[in-house]
Amino acid sequence: MSEKVCDIAAEAQSVDQSRREFLGKSLAVAGTVTIAPGVLLHQTAHAKPDEQPVTDASRWGILIDTNKCAKGCTACVDACNEEHALTGSMPKSADTQRTQYIRKVTLREKSTGYEHSLPLMCQHCEHPPCVDVCPTGASFKRDDGIVLVDKHICIGCRYCMMACPYKARSFVHEELHNQTLSAPRGKGTVESCTMCVHRVDKGDAPACVEACNQAENNAMIFGDLKDPGSDISKALKARGGKQLRADLQLNTGIRYQGI
Repeated sequence: MSEKVCDIAAEAQSVDQSRREFLGKSLAVAGTVTIAPGVLLHQTAHAKPDEQPVTDASRWGILIDTNKCAKGCTACVDACNEEHALTGSMPKSADTQRTQYIRKVTLREKSTGYEHSLPLMCQHCEHPPCVDVCPTGASFKRDDGIVLVDKHICIGCRYCMMACPYKARSFVHEELHNQTLSAPRGKGTVESCTMCVHRVDKGDAPACVEACNQAENNAMIFGDLKDPGSDISKALKARGGKQLRADLQLNTGIRYQGI
């Protein structure tokens, strides 16, 4: 092989190596941009910000006293919308298609006409139907009972929406704006109440519970259902609590009094 041919071959090899290095770096950067929120979701699923793993030593839940839930009060809904940047994030969608992590509903007893106003959200079931039907594993339950959706593997099939007996999940139909780093969202995915997992992992109560207390309604109690000394466990022991659709035997993390 002539010296000129060798030089050309060496130059080609050098260019090819440079291209590989460039593509490798580019893909790494692209991968970082793409999966950075996913890394947060993965960490949310398996570890707390202090790097302590999530375990089944706790079972987080919320107790809602409908007798204290003021009719017409939307403090919990407003706080949730602000916490997760839901307000105005889907301007083109119809009201019935916009994301709601929590909504106020009215239950009416036909025989007496008595009405209950209560917040309704993902019930964070111990045996969640949404997880059972999800084909990709995007819907999952943490060891501490919080049910979440990994937006990065959700394919938008909406099987989980059909399986949820509480109609607690929403589908994102359009591009989103003004998102928060603590609650990454995405077009074409399903989402629902996260029990403000980013706050819970820091030792704080969910935004809805905090807002309800600030409004002096005190209709919501958050805590560890496995801890007999927690406020929620004491309240359940003293006055009991019911599950919505208890007949389904899902063992929900959200309990209600007064219904």
